Amino acid sequence: MDLSSLKPASGSTHAKKRVGRGQGSGRGVQAGRGHKGAQSRSGYKSKRGFEGGQMPLHRRIPKRGFHNLFRTEFAVVNLDVLEARFDAGTVVTPELLRERGVVRRPGLPIKVLGRGDLGKGLTVRAHRFSGKAAEKIAAAGGAAEIIGAA
Repeated sequence: MDLSSLKPASGSTHAKKRVGRGQGSGRGVQAGRGHKGAQSRSGYKSKRGFEGGQMPLHRRIPKRGFHNLFRTEFAVVNLDVLEARFDAGTVVTPELLRERGVVRRPGLPIKVLGRGDLGKGLTVRAHRFSGKAAEKIAAAGGAAEIIGAA
């Protein structure tokens, strides 16, 4: 066996369709382009999303709401999760949260929200805190420290 004996698997290749080569070829006359109209002409090019004059999909679908291009997305952590995962006196940092699998998405700033109650004094370092979360952390004898600008 050598390179000269290699050939494609049977049925994987087929002959090129030669159009516009006379009546006898079976693909003569309009050569598969139909009768008249823009699409039958050479050099025809449609616009992106053009559907033959039908209202295109991007105009048929209703537009709703507002999408803020400059929105900052946060990885969210709630107080009940901190209560369950950390011991009293622990300094909770973004690195520690990622290490323990509390926050999965890397690179996102962290925001602490106030769901649940905190009964331990934790020092929590995060990029943002909700008002309730900061209150509850302080009430439990801990500290909410804002890090970085996010």
